[in-house]
Amino acid sequence: MERDNKNDVFINMNESLEELTRRISSLIPGDVKHMQDDFENNVRSLLQSTLNKMNLVTREEFDVQSAVLQRTREKLEQLEKQLEQLQKK
Repeated sequence: MERDNKNDVFINMNESLEELTRRISSLIPGDVKHMQDDFENNVRSLLQSTLNKMNLVTREEFDVQSAVLQRTREKLEQLEKQLEQLQKK
């Protein structure tokens, strides 16, 4: 059975986002702690919005595209050599 690594990445990203939100909210001074829940929700929303706008890809998607690019470069080099040989004739 194939694992859905993209979901794993989103789960890890969500856990990291929650941890980052908790760390940021822990910096709130004690006299305004009553606003902590609201602050955490706002920070979480801001972080999620920012990350979504960044159009990030997973490491797996990046590696696949890098491999495709490498094969394309190799094919281009091969075709350039063939063209060069044909032009010599």
